[in-house]
Amino acid sequence: MHAAVVDSFDAPPHYGEHPEPRTTRPGELVVDVLAAGLHPRVRSQAGGSHYTSTGELPFVPGIDGVVRDADGRLRYAVLDDTTLGTMAERTIIETDRSIVLPDDVDPVKIAAAMNPAMSSWMALQRRIEFQPGQRILILGATGNAGRMAVQVAKALGAGEVIAAGRNPELLDELPALGADRTCLLTELHRAADIDVVLDYLWGEPAAHAVPAIVRARSDRSSPLAWVQIGSIAGLDAAIPSAALRSARLSIVGSGIGSVPGREFIEELPALVTAVTSGSFDVRARAVPLADVEQTWLRPDRHARVVLVP
Repeated sequence: MHAAVVDSFDAPPHYGEHPEPRTTRPGELVVDVLAAGLHPRVRSQAGGSHYTSTGELPFVPGIDGVVRDADGRLRYAVLDDTTLGTMAERTIIETDRSIVLPDDVDPVKIAAAMNPAMSSWMALQRRIEFQPGQRILILGATGNAGRMAVQVAKALGAGEVIAAGRNPELLDELPALGADRTCLLTELHRAADIDVVLDYLWGEPAAHAVPAIVRARSDRSSPLAWVQIGSIAGLDAAIPSAALRSARLSIVGSGIGSVPGREFIEELPALVTAVTSGSFDVRARAVPLADVEQTWLRPDRHARVVLVP
């Protein structure tokens, strides 16, 4: 079969031959892949920089996707750490890490939406005690996952959603998706009285944002849950110790490890329903798997690329 193959962490995957998958354990299925999203998490996986990387080469990247099983059923599957990901004509899934989809779903849309939507959905549903009506600030709201976070927050009952980013033109698009207010990263003092921060940036933006928000809060004794989800602006952030002592601030992470796999699976049906209902604006671009190398070198900032075998 053909697959995207990573031979080096310093080069993009190439399209080539790969051995056919064979199951070795009960509960495993060999499936045909219909669509696999090229998420930032997949890029860091292929570059060996993600915290779950084992350093093993070669391997096929891809952490989730829409597949068809031997009985003809469509499934959305999330893969465990494996050297055979979803960027292949066929792969292996575990039945208890997948859910059956309606026959009429758009595989490309599901593959594009589930991973970015899952990041904010899991953060609010599983990492903090989020209550409908609370106010949410999204740092990095102009990215694909940030745009989905605006919509997820509204869908889960946020009382106010404030979208923050660097690009004013992209921020202007977000009220149509549910943002009640927008602000630049240099204006976060205007968004200080919130209950939850969903942070897709980390790095220097977070190092500046935490003290700026803490200083500007009208009531520093009011709880503030800061959920660290992504680190596109840097892996490290120098948070002043005074910011932690001078406010009722809790910083938690949300991702693989901090959320057990079974909890991800438990949330999938509700998230699939939200995506397939048409409630979310999903930007997807289907690309043939054979074009993986060229596509890898030209990231699409406006839509989630989905590789189609």
